[in-house]
Amino acid sequence: MRGFRLHMSRLILAFLLATHVLGQTPPQSPNALPPADRRITLDVQVTDKSGAPVRGLQPQDFTILDDKEPRKIASFQAVDAASSDLPVELILVVDAVNTPLSSIAYERDEAKRFLLKNGGKLALPVSLVFFTDRGTQTGAPSRDGNALAKQLDQYAIGLRTSTRSQGFYGATDRYSLSMQALDAMIAYEQNRPGRKLMVWFSDGWALLSGVNVQPSQKEEQGIFARIVAISTRLRESRITIYQIAPYGSEAAGSLRSSFYEEFLKSVKSPNQALYGDLSLPVIAVQSGGRVFNTTNDLTGALASCASDGDYSYVIGFDTFPADDPDEYHALQVIVDKGGAKARTRTGYYNQK
Repeated sequence: MRGFRLHMSRLILAFLLATHVLGQTPPQSPNALPPADRRITLDVQVTDKSGAPVRGLQPQDFTILDDKEPRKIASFQAVDAASSDLPVELILVVDAVNTPLSSIAYERDEAKRFLLKNGGKLALPVSLVFFTDRGTQTGAPSRDGNALAKQLDQYAIGLRTSTRSQGFYGATDRYSLSMQALDAMIAYEQNRPGRKLMVWFSDGWALLSGVNVQPSQKEEQGIFARIVAISTRLRESRITIYQIAPYGSEAAGSLRSSFYEEFLKSVKSPNQALYGDLSLPVIAVQSGGRVFNTTNDLTGALASCASDGDYSYVIGFDTFPADDPDEYHALQVIVDKGGAKARTRTGYYNQK
């Protein structure tokens, strides 16, 4: 018996030495649990064929695919804004940097119509953010649509130094201002509890991408780092982005309204990164939000965005550390109910 124990001890020691020398760890058991702090939490919208929310689903009705691999649901909660204690807030961003002044006036009128519906009684708390070339100004959230409409009227949009007439260099200026503004908004929201539906009334900043615009290797690294940071911070802050652009129905089928779709592919490394990957509609879709840029009913589009807060599901799953930093994982949520569709963020970046 003593000889058998000595033999087994030598075998175990040899195995440990070998894995140490090779820089490897023993293989994970298929039933091994990820570390407790590796949870990915998703806000999931489920709608039927008519677009109405599907209520009353249970964890067994969902399948989460992480890079096409099913993940065990570790946490689950249905959120009904009318009765849940979990806060949901609508953030309305009035963008005076990337939108012509004539369109801003139209957007403000449409926003007022939304705020004044139902006598000004809002289903969700709403906060207003005014974005100009002087920075952002954020108001306190309120369910009083009448008070918010007055706030919208009283805010005077100042003169802008960056205009569309400045061509490419004006576009880069607006892009820089927009990235700074988005960073500031995320920083403001990241320590506040609950889910945030951030709706941009905006044409969106320039894509800065095309045949004659190729970023350098250093620029690609900077773009990729920003993509990873924005994606991660939006997910951790539980912010979903939406874009409502005043292009109108005449833009349907045009390159103006659809060109952003060329950049919806996942970006897995710096050499795939382009400035267009950081455009507003791309960020919106990848965060689990939507893009409305071919409608004349901006009030209806805003109401549709707000309806995402009426009923949703918060689903969490655990993941193992990545082999490499900034490892991209594609996400898909499947619902086992006839005709029901789930919408959530399209992926996340995992870390070592």
